[in-house]
Amino acid sequence: MLAAATALVVALAGGQHRTPPPPAAARAFSLAELGHPGSTITLASYAGRPLIINFFASWCAPCQRETPMLARYYESQHGRVIVLGIDSNDETAAAVRFVRKTGVHYPVAFDPYPSATTTSYGVYALPQTFFLNSKHRIVSHILGPLTMKDLIAGTALMDKDRG
Repeated sequence: MLAAATALVVALAGGQHRTPPPPAAARAFSLAELGHPGSTITLASYAGRPLIINFFASWCAPCQRETPMLARYYESQHGRVIVLGIDSNDETAAAVRFVRKTGVHYPVAFDPYPSATTTSYGVYALPQTFFLNSKHRIVSHILGPLTMKDLIAGTALMDKDRG
């Protein structure tokens, strides 16, 4: 029975090893920096550098649990890992209070309703996190709250092409 199932899988797959498609390019953006009127954050400003992009909001319960862990991870990396938050569909004052309360010291962009950047990434539920390599191609995408295991695995994938 197992041999028949294996033969069927091999037959359906054509007996060939398939190379996964190359990672998709991250969409360019330019957004206001949360809490810094007149400042903007762009994807292009991080050219050539791997990057973690975390979409969140102050009103999102899973984000409230995830963000302090992400902030601690960022601090523990001492600049070796770049994290960029994108606060989506939120009120400015609530977002500023939230990032201060949760100890966020990485840059946070503000994407108010209708959240064009957020939706351009296909994000319709929060939180979601994208790991980008140095060419700003998406090498991993986590739907829902991150774990420390996710951060370590995603960072390892980002680092694969450095060099």
